[in-house]
Amino acid sequence: MALKGQVAIVTGSSRGLGKAVAIALAKEGVKVAVVARSEKEGRFPGTIHQTVEAIRSFGGEAVAIACDLTKEQDIERMFGTTLEKWGQVDILVNNAAAVVAGGVQNTRLDHWDLAFGLNVRGPFLCAKLALPGMIARRTGSIINISSGAARSRSPTNIPYAVSKAALERLTICLAEEVRGHNIAVNALNPGGMKTEGVIYYRPKDFDWTGFVAPEEVCPPILFLAQQTAETFTGKIVKAQEFRNTWPEMNSTELK
Repeated sequence: MALKGQVAIVTGSSRGLGKAVAIALAKEGVKVAVVARSEKEGRFPGTIHQTVEAIRSFGGEAVAIACDLTKEQDIERMFGTTLEKWGQVDILVNNAAAVVAGGVQNTRLDHWDLAFGLNVRGPFLCAKLALPGMIARRTGSIINISSGAARSRSPTNIPYAVSKAALERLTICLAEEVRGHNIAVNALNPGGMKTEGVIYYRPKDFDWTGFVAPEEVCPPILFLAQQTAETFTGKIVKAQEFRNTWPEMNSTELK
């Protein structure tokens, strides 16, 4: 297990893709900070404590950290808790996101700010706090979870689409900033997933053709978690194209 002993922060890991990734990393021997606001179930099932219980059930190591990723003090506290417990952060998965629909004319400013606060500002702050340790060790991987919406022309999903496009640009620029420190920064478009949140908003007769379970998106994330600037960085990739159009031949293969 190439990742054994490393430490990961996975945001939005009380349910959906974040939970699946946290569990997948823990099964590879990674110590996981399970981060989200959900300490109790609300509209959707799943909490950070349930994710930690799932990880501990097979002998994995994890800690639940409640965190509002739109608040700088919460993020600072979350990193402080992780570093106090394990001393480092090797992998950062910026998965938490707010799906805010609407056009320019009917989107409230606070909803626009929410989309950018969680989808762009949060990953920016998390990366900013993860980098000092990664730079000191000259290794680390930052994985930003993007969306096909980043390339959408839809007039009804503008806040989400624009924020995800900004996240992808942040990915590319940050990869160049830290390339000399051997840190990998990549973004993954997971494609359509059948998660608790998506199920909640879809009608009962919705056609799930083409949608996958979150667990099916974990292999490319495990691959990205192992990368450095020397092997694979500055890429915007699609999960469904893993092992088809990417990675390149000179990339480190998943062990």
